[in-house]
Amino acid sequence: MKKLLTLSLMIGGILWTTLIPLDKPKLIKLPVPPGWPEPYAIFNDNPLTEEGFLLGRKLFYDGRLSKDGNFPCASCHEQKAAFATFDHDFSHGFGGAFTTRNAPALQNLAWSNAYNWDGAFPTLESQAVSPITAANEMAEDLDSIVLKLRTDKEYQTMFRKAFGSKEITSTRILKALAQFSGMLVSASSKYDQVLMGKDSFNSSEQRGYELFKLHCESCHKEPLFTDNSFRNNGLKPDTHEPDYGRVGVTGVVSDSLRFRVPSLRNVGVTQPYMHDGRFYSLHKVIEHYSSGIQKSATLDSILLKPIALDPREKYDLERFLYTLTDSTFLTNPSFGPPGAD
Repeated sequence: MKKLLTLSLMIGGILWTTLIPLDKPKLIKLPVPPGWPEPYAIFNDNPLTEEGFLLGRKLFYDGRLSKDGNFPCASCHEQKAAFATFDHDFSHGFGGAFTTRNAPALQNLAWSNAYNWDGAFPTLESQAVSPITAANEMAEDLDSIVLKLRTDKEYQTMFRKAFGSKEITSTRILKALAQFSGMLVSASSKYDQVLMGKDSFNSSEQRGYELFKLHCESCHKEPLFTDNSFRNNGLKPDTHEPDYGRVGVTGVVSDSLRFRVPSLRNVGVTQPYMHDGRFYSLHKVIEHYSSGIQKSATLDSILLKPIALDPREKYDLERFLYTLTDSTFLTNPSFGPPGAD
């Protein structure tokens, strides 16, 4: 039974009595690292609470959100890979199926207002519906998930603590998942330590940083290492299953072959790369921009000329990119499965 406190106040000669829940959810703030821009107001209609975050974490790792129980959100979004899929171009889904795009890393999502490679979803709540209900991913129905979870007394308690009553609904499930994923902030890499004066680059990393600022920062802007834009970076479409990117969302011809510019934070552990996972090493990615760009009508103008780097420069650039790995984010037990902390 919910514990209530009776509060009586005399206001204007009238005795007002109200009941206050003693277990009211504890509000928490999204951490905003020093020097970062203000995040988008993605939690305006979904206030962040400690209880909501913990509920979202439990749901994220619960296989019951998938049809056969084998595919929780975490099966495609692994913490050790910055919540991307480690070492797979496409993820495994229900019934032996595969996804059609590489699973993007889930990090610093509050600094974006459109999600997926093509920006099809404006909120974290709407984004979560897609993999849950897709036949080749989790293949489940939200109403079925609700029925499964309603019989679980632990979930009844957690929903009551997070939302004020033990009622389990699809809306509350999506809000809790959004609270967990939106709190996945990564900002403690070596790069960050260097900026704070707590570490320093070696000579190769420093040269790579200068090369990065010269050739890469126009799209991968610090400190997020993305400008959240959609660009055609010169990838040739797959001949068997061509993916034309954002044009499928907007219907605008000029959006053909444009995909979201991904953040380079933790790029050293999120291989393979690009929307279809075609490159399995950072070396291959750098080679693409040096000699593999395919020209087309919508190719981004800054890539009309390839990025000419000699072997030493390519090595130095790669060394710098590895300084963006945030080991504390990859191992933080608060982001791991329930019980890890």
